[in-house]
Amino acid sequence: MAQMDPLDKLDESTRRYRDTKAAHDEAQQEVVDDVVAALKAGKRPTDVVEHSPFTAAHVRKLARDNGIEPAPRGGVPKKK
Repeated sequence: MAQMDPLDKLDESTRRYRDTKAAHDEAQQEVVDDVVAALKAGKRPTDVVEHSPFTAAHVRKLARDNGIEPAPRGGVPKKK
C-alpha cells in the first residue's frame, strides 16, 4: 500500500476538522438555547448545570446575557 502524500493527508484532516467543527458549533448553540429556555421556564440553575455541559459560572453568564435576573439571596421566599 502506497503512503499518502502528506499534503493530501493534511487536506483530508483539515476537511474533517472543519466539518466536525461546524457540527460542534451547531450543537453548542442548541445547548445554549436550551439552557436559556430552561432558565426562563423557571428551572433552578443548579439543575440546569447538572443537565448541561457548562459550568455554573457559564450558566450564570448565559442567564445574565439573556436578561434573566438572579434569584434573591437565600432563594425563593417561603410561603407563610
